Amino acid sequence: MAENDKDIIREMREDSERGFLLLMTSYKEPIYWHIRRLVVSHNDAQDAAQETFIRIFRSFGQYREENSFKAWLFRIATNEALRLLGKYKNATILSLDDVTADILSAKDDVYYNSSDVIATRLQKAILHLPAKQQLTFNLRYYDEMSYDEIAEVTGSTAASAKMNYHLAKEKIIRYMNNND
Repeated sequence: MAENDKDIIREMREDSERGFLLLMTSYKEPIYWHIRRLVVSHNDAQDAAQETFIRIFRSFGQYREENSFKAWLFRIATNEALRLLGKYKNATILSLDDVTADILSAKDDVYYNSSDVIATRLQKAILHLPAKQQLTFNLRYYDEMSYDEIAEVTGSTAASAKMNYHLAKEKIIRYMNNND
């Protein structure tokens, strides 16, 4: 567990307001971007992130220190993003029509650089993946989580997380090579 996570946990237990401020300082951006990659829309990501932090604050007493704190936070964020989208296990996170429309409309989004052609193509490739592979790829590639942490977030095993990541990576490479 990261030293900063230990400080957050200690502060949340001793002074919940000060601990929550430390939590927000450390995790506001990573949680926002994790959710944003799942829901695409800035406004939806803001709403889901806000609800995520409310849920974290309310359920902090349920956190068990034998689990990864970061994985626990990201699991709550993932569940909130999926709740927002109204999709659950084995569902695709977004339809391809929604993906294309959202990515194309992102050119007016100050939080997204649509002039970065490679990043846009990568995002399209990721959004073509099945939900579990999409989530696993994002957690490993962007959030730099270990396979054990990904397993905690997704409710699977480390071996399954590793397999999903490598399948996702292969599909992304194939997509990028076939969609120049």
